[in-house]
Amino acid sequence: MPAVTRIADLLAAGSTRSLEFFPPRTEDAETQLRAALADLGDLDLSFASVTYGALGSTRSRTRDLVVQLNAEHPYPTMAHLTCVGHTRAQLVRLLDDYAASGVENILALGGDPPEHGDDAGDFAYASELVELIAAHPADFSVGVAAHPEVHPRSRTRAADRRHLAEKLRDADFAVTQFFFDAAEYERLVEELAALGCTRPVVPGVMPFVSVSGLRRMSAMNGTAIPAEIERRLEGVADADVPEVGIEVATGLCERLLAAGAPGVHLYTLNRSASVRRIWEALGPVR
Repeated sequence: MPAVTRIADLLAAGSTRSLEFFPPRTEDAETQLRAALADLGDLDLSFASVTYGALGSTRSRTRDLVVQLNAEHPYPTMAHLTCVGHTRAQLVRLLDDYAASGVENILALGGDPPEHGDDAGDFAYASELVELIAAHPADFSVGVAAHPEVHPRSRTRAADRRHLAEKLRDADFAVTQFFFDAAEYERLVEELAALGCTRPVVPGVMPFVSVSGLRRMSAMNGTAIPAEIERRLEGVADADVPEVGIEVATGLCERLLAAGAPGVHLYTLNRSASVRRIWEALGPVR
């Protein structure tokens, strides 16, 4: 198995470029993911990450894909992990498994609460999971989520920023939810700095491929779709939407990197075409 590098060390060494995948649920989805991984195999990838379903619904699939990617590729793969709906014992067992499998990077997330309050588990907040991971003898590199436009469940912007700064005191870095306005990211970094927090915050960028998907995911995450993007999508044929998504994502990445972002994290949606185009437009990682 190739040596797995801690993401905190990669970020300390220079600019990063990374990709997010999700575990497939069907044979067709598995085929699509494998095709995307093969097509993206020649990219100079800093690291990858694999998402985790609500209440652990993809627990074994996430674990297996993370371990497999770490074994098959030269870049480290980070496991997303949510704590809501899990007992402490379940989380410790999974961390033990990751440590034994050579996985060194965890993205600690709270997760959505159960609809009816059932199976809430032992944890309610990502900060509790960060503390649990930090106490594990494996010395994982720990990331947390950030929301440039404020977490949908945060009471106020100030409270959201204080909570994020507190999480980052025990974590190594943050990765943001996708967004479309570079100014929101810059404001987030400035607000954290004002709180004495200078941990790296890696912006997440999603090259959307359909209007319905864009609107659905934006509504779920509280992401604003700028009027300029809405205008560009008016009357665009479905087959041409990915082209708009590539142009929007490329421009956003360029602005973020110019503003000093430590890298960019692309949400692949388990597809390769848009990612390759954006990667080529951005040029080599510097």
